Amino acid sequence: MKSTIALIAVLLVSLSSTGQELNSPNSDLTMSFELLTDGTPTYTLHYKNKEVIAQSKLGLELVNESMSLRNGFKVSNIETNSFDETWTPVWGEQAEIRNHYNELAITLEQPEKDRHIIIRFRLYNEGLGLRYEFPQQDNLVYFVIKEEHTEFAMTGDHTAFWIPGDYDSQEYDYTTSKLSEISIRFDEALTGNASQEQFAKTGVQTSLMMKTKDGLYLNLHEAALKEYSLMNLNLDESSMIFKSWLTPDAVGNKGYMQAPAVSPWRTIIVSDDATDILASNMTLNLNEPNQLEDTSWIKPIKYMGVWWEMITGKSSWNYTDELPSVKLGETDYLKTKPNGKHAANTDNVKRYIDFASKHGFDALLVEGWNEGWEDWFGKSKDYVFDFVTPYPDFDVELIQEYAASKNIEMMMHHETSGAVRNYERHLDTAYQFMNTYGYTSVKSGYVGDIIPRGEHHYGQWAINHFLYAVKKAADYKIMVNAHEAVRPTGLRRTYPNLIGNESARGTEFQAFGGSNPNHVTILPFTRLIGGPMDYTPGIFEMDISKLNPDNNSHVNATIANQLALYVTMYSPLQMAADLPENYNRFLDVFQFIKDVALDWDESHYLEAEPGEYITVARKAKGENNWFVGNVNGVTPRSTQLKLDFLEKGKTYEAIIYADAKDAHYKTNPQAYKISKKKVTYQSTLKLNSAPGGGFAISIMEH
Repeated sequence: MKSTIALIAVLLVSLSSTGQELNSPNSDLTMSFELLTDGTPTYTLHYKNKEVIAQSKLGLELVNESMSLRNGFKVSNIETNSFDETWTPVWGEQAEIRNHYNELAITLEQPEKDRHIIIRFRLYNEGLGLRYEFPQQDNLVYFVIKEEHTEFAMTGDHTAFWIPGDYDSQEYDYTTSKLSEISIRFDEALTGNASQEQFAKTGVQTSLMMKTKDGLYLNLHEAALKEYSLMNLNLDESSMIFKSWLTPDAVGNKGYMQAPAVSPWRTIIVSDDATDILASNMTLNLNEPNQLEDTSWIKPIKYMGVWWEMITGKSSWNYTDELPSVKLGETDYLKTKPNGKHAANTDNVKRYIDFASKHGFDALLVEGWNEGWEDWFGKSKDYVFDFVTPYPDFDVELIQEYAASKNIEMMMHHETSGAVRNYERHLDTAYQFMNTYGYTSVKSGYVGDIIPRGEHHYGQWAINHFLYAVKKAADYKIMVNAHEAVRPTGLRRTYPNLIGNESARGTEFQAFGGSNPNHVTILPFTRLIGGPMDYTPGIFEMDISKLNPDNNSHVNATIANQLALYVTMYSPLQMAADLPENYNRFLDVFQFIKDVALDWDESHYLEAEPGEYITVARKAKGENNWFVGNVNGVTPRSTQLKLDFLEKGKTYEAIIYADAKDAHYKTNPQAYKISKKKVTYQSTLKLNSAPGGGFAISIMEH
């Protein structure tokens, strides 16, 4: 990757001062630091002279410490710095990313304890990052965090787009409410899941999106989460102050630290334009640069999968229904009767390979190929899968040879069922197996409670595992798409083989009762702030009962909306999730999924309002072709789409995939229209979006 760095010399500031200010490069944002009379560090944040974060306390409480790291501080050193670089991501929404900030690092000393910490602030044009740093020293070496006490003091009763604070799951629909209504509406925001634990009815998760009554947009999140516990937020309703709430371990502790060490960055993105929130690269920029010397093997993937037919209940992951329990190495599947519904069989997989190859896809995911699925869920069972032993009806070698002959790569599936220790015991063998059979990417899953018992998906122990699996995968040149893992915080900059995550309510929930039709107008403001999501879009048959008569779920989207997701829900890993037979019914609109790019030179966020609509235009990497996507909430609306992002002097052909006049996500989701038009940078398109609908446009140079 290339980068250019402009580094301005460190400036030492008066050590006697307890109050300091830091301005963003464009001066729109001002952060103020102050010590209270008891030595408690605080900060405030202003945007264009408006206070957006009122005075908020900082600090940490340690186990078995009377004073901890909360107060009693004196400023012993102040350093400022300005930084400006341009770096090239391995893959992403832009060919180049600018990393430009002003920095303030304040060393705080506790004279009574003879120890010190550093609080580092980085102020970008779009927001603030802050973190705690623990330098090496005699009196702060090994320590245990009881709680982090970072505050975000709100300046009013903002509108928030939130999901319940949880130690294990982000798979919720979003609730839109005033901050004061969170506790009132908390119970109705809950939905069941395989593993979840809420901590308070005032708790919410990051990335938290908010809008003030005077039209400012605020986003609270974290960046570079590693060797630490995930941060939730807990609202003090009397003061309207959000306080950090770390995920505990099995005995209630929230972090085991060894200096020198740092916390993740706590981030606040601010703008008076919602599109600026979507365009922000601050979370990425707060992560360390790429640590992999060779990235030539990392590439975006458009794939299909033997998956949706199991999700809907049409087919099964299980090979047989005869086994009440399974012990790997002891259970003989050849002595059982196949259930006739097992989808991961050689003939069915070859059928998918044929379709994927015919339509130019890169890869095929197959779930349920390996022994153990009859006895995998909810048993608190450690040794569930070995990740290398196929069922009798899945011929690994034949499938690999057949796929290679069709120019299709196979994508591995590793479901751990939360048995993290078991997965780590098998990782090297599993990755070697992938290398042997040509699997270059893996979809890993962590459904269910974490084993060892009592640990959480978002605690420090599991956070360490998720990164361990990614770094180990890099040793074998394997790309990782982790489901049910921690939500991303920009680590894909440092480890670009982390090509995708789920960590939110994805398309599968459309077959589990449905998701709110405006769900996809909120996710880019929340979950995607930290990194791309393997949302698995592209469903064309919305009535799930047509696949499984026992499942009355409905996909709450129009076909045009499903197409638009390939642009609005950015990911270098995009799935065409429906069955081949459903795509064969709609080959004219399926063409957009075939055409749409995966990697981009430019991204332009044209219009946006969380919960209501998003319109995005992206320019394909190395080409002069553009793709536009719009997703709409529940209110029908019109868009005057200016194409002034196109190159001047060029003529393009636009293929427009739009909702038909009578389209509706519930009553008429498959109503669409396709039109073609010659366009230039001066063109404006008037387009309508149905409830739960949208539009998708491919714009090819003519």
